[in-house]
Amino acid sequence: MSPACQPGESVGAWLCQAGQVLRAAAIESPRMEARWLLGHAMGVTAETLLRDPRAAVPAPAAQAFTTMLARRARREPMAYITGSAGFWGLEFAVSPATLIPRADSEALVEAALELAPQARRVLDLGTGTGCLLLAVLSELPAASGIGLDLNPEAAALARRNAQALGLPALFLAGDWADALDASFDLVLSNPPYIEAAAIPALMPEVAGHEPPAALDGGADGLDAYRRIIAALPRLLTPGGLAVLELGQGQAPAVAQLARDGGLTWLEARPDLNAIPRAGLIRR
Repeated sequence: MSPACQPGESVGAWLCQAGQVLRAAAIESPRMEARWLLGHAMGVTAETLLRDPRAAVPAPAAQAFTTMLARRARREPMAYITGSAGFWGLEFAVSPATLIPRADSEALVEAALELAPQARRVLDLGTGTGCLLLAVLSELPAASGIGLDLNPEAAALARRNAQALGLPALFLAGDWADALDASFDLVLSNPPYIEAAAIPALMPEVAGHEPPAALDGGADGLDAYRRIIAALPRLLTPGGLAVLELGQGQAPAVAQLARDGGLTWLEARPDLNAIPRAGLIRR
């Protein structure tokens, strides 16, 4: 049984009470997340809070913290509560219109930079926050890019991220690349790849809060790959590279789709958990 929290308005008292609330909600690291939320509410780092647990929490910060804590207890993702997430050393605004950038996806950026270092025109399909495209452009100063997302709200958010980062990207709302008449040296995509029947069993933060259209890959999880790969001969310049995020166990099926489409499947690069994550395809 957790010890009782001491009453009061100090940082320590608030953190103790918040930790108990998050623990009851089955949050894996309740005290750490409580520090993140209170630090965000007070405009300081979590480390700053630990230096003086007896410091008073100002009333406006306490009110904001109470609201954020209730949202997290309902298993809303932390990034939606704070409004941002880090990726590739950059900070991205996020919203419920987009998937939250994940470290696993950095495997795509690493592969793209290694295998297409001379790319000048880059396309990102299903761009969400724009994190893949903007991370690549941050490393390729001579390149520019276009990001497409079916959701206009996502495209608008990615546009704001590009402006905040000062990177040369155009973000548009569109159904994959159906209306796009251009070719690219590099095509990136983190498409929806979860089997539709498996979505309700995902962790509550994902199943209950992230946009279903960005998760649902159809009955077998491959619907988006079929559309993207069918368009690659038109979208890629000769010798151009496509880097597609893969779900666990999907590399063989996506490789076969690429071969059936007359493309060259290179390999699937692993993420930090050794899961094949970045599918590499050459035209």
